[in-house]
Amino acid sequence: MLSQIFKSYSGIPYLRLGAGEPLVFIHGLGEVKEGWANQFEFANQYDLIIPDLRGHGDYITPGEISIKNFAFDIISLLKELEIESAHICGLSMGGMVAQEIYRQAPEMCRSLMLVSTFHFAPQQLGKLFIKYRKATTGNKSPEAIAARSAKVCLYSWTKENIETFSKYYKPNKKYFFKALEACLKVNNLTLLPKINVPTLIIGGQYDSVIPVWVQFMMHKQIRHSEFVIFRNTGHVAKLEAKDEFNQVLWEFLNKHKMAS
Repeated sequence: MLSQIFKSYSGIPYLRLGAGEPLVFIHGLGEVKEGWANQFEFANQYDLIIPDLRGHGDYITPGEISIKNFAFDIISLLKELEIESAHICGLSMGGMVAQEIYRQAPEMCRSLMLVSTFHFAPQQLGKLFIKYRKATTGNKSPEAIAARSAKVCLYSWTKENIETFSKYYKPNKKYFFKALEACLKVNNLTLLPKINVPTLIIGGQYDSVIPVWVQFMMHKQIRHSEFVIFRNTGHVAKLEAKDEFNQVLWEFLNKHKMAS
């Protein structure tokens, strides 16, 4: 399916395709908007809006990197497109952005789909994790970094999965660690119980980046949320279990379409 890259008045690059109720896909740390290619089929029934976050993909003059600003950008984009509310789906860091969109503009969220993400990072653990990532990244080539990250994020190390992951995992060295630090400042412990829109939480059985028990804790905090674990997947179920992942999203979205 063909898609076209647009830029908002404020310079936010985004893909837009399809028609119907608005559906926003938000990528993870180091990813680019095109990484949602396996989900372009949703354009058959939905108006897909897929932005690059600051410091990612084509958004190369980002200003301050923060989860708050990532969310502000998407809210601003939706307002520019005259979209009053949308279904919001975010993976990993994108799931943190989705939570922040709800914090800033709950009326703009028709539903939330929070995939392989978290809501809180202990400060000391965050500092150790950043130190570890800097030590293991070093001066390695982008190709080497992508290959290593693929093996961390994926459960199934098939040639096809690694190649697909690497195609859309393009961390910008200038901004990557700023975005990582922004993730590790997230604290939504008091926000989750306030979420009152339909919410789907998804985890991967063998996710070594954000263990599935974290999503289970989120499920327990968000009243009436739905919780799905994908077996034999790691951090990127949208790639490793594309058909099953899409089917779960289809079923959730179809249950929560606005009455026509």
